[in-house]
Amino acid sequence: MRRRAVLGYGAAGVGAVALMLFVGWWQVDGPGGPEPVGQRPVALTEMVFRLTDHEGNAVGPETLIGRPTMAFFGFTYCPDVCPTTLSDISGWLDDLGDEADEMNVVFITVDPERDTVETMAEYVGYFHPAIRGWTGPEEQIARVADGFRATYERVPAESGDYTMNHTASVFLFAASGRFVTMIDYHEPKEFAVPKIRRALEEEMEGAT
Repeated sequence: MRRRAVLGYGAAGVGAVALMLFVGWWQVDGPGGPEPVGQRPVALTEMVFRLTDHEGNAVGPETLIGRPTMAFFGFTYCPDVCPTTLSDISGWLDDLGDEADEMNVVFITVDPERDTVETMAEYVGYFHPAIRGWTGPEEQIARVADGFRATYERVPAESGDYTMNHTASVFLFAASGRFVTMIDYHEPKEFAVPKIRRALEEEMEGAT
């Protein structure tokens, strides 16, 4: 009897600790947490850049204003992070159902030397149809990354080729162009989808 009571108290204690850890994550790194000051992306309305989407259309920050935006930086030769994240994004969009139609979803290359319009078109075709591929001149890619506060660098490989290191998080913006939050690499769907809904809710609140 006493042993059963001790086990019960132990289980309750573990549950309480787990709850505290979850609340702490939520307030610090999760959907309820603030973004570090100085590292926050600027509003889309303050950015200036010109790129081309995977269908050959000219695009810029104004293309994203008016609907919530989900953006991810990467490259088509990426061995794991990019296909994994784009697969995750596809799953999130599936979970959103019809609400996914209310969003801009863009995959912006950090390797324009290899990622031509045609290459981007083929690559994004493997994922959710809502995902658009954006490419353009190196200096314009640099301007986009600077506005988003994203980082990337070219890394030589032993084979004589190269790969790219880059920010692996997904950026979320409200329809107004205001930065909302980020979704970390490998963040569980249970946390990612509510963050996306936050951006969608801001759109609806602004429309009322």
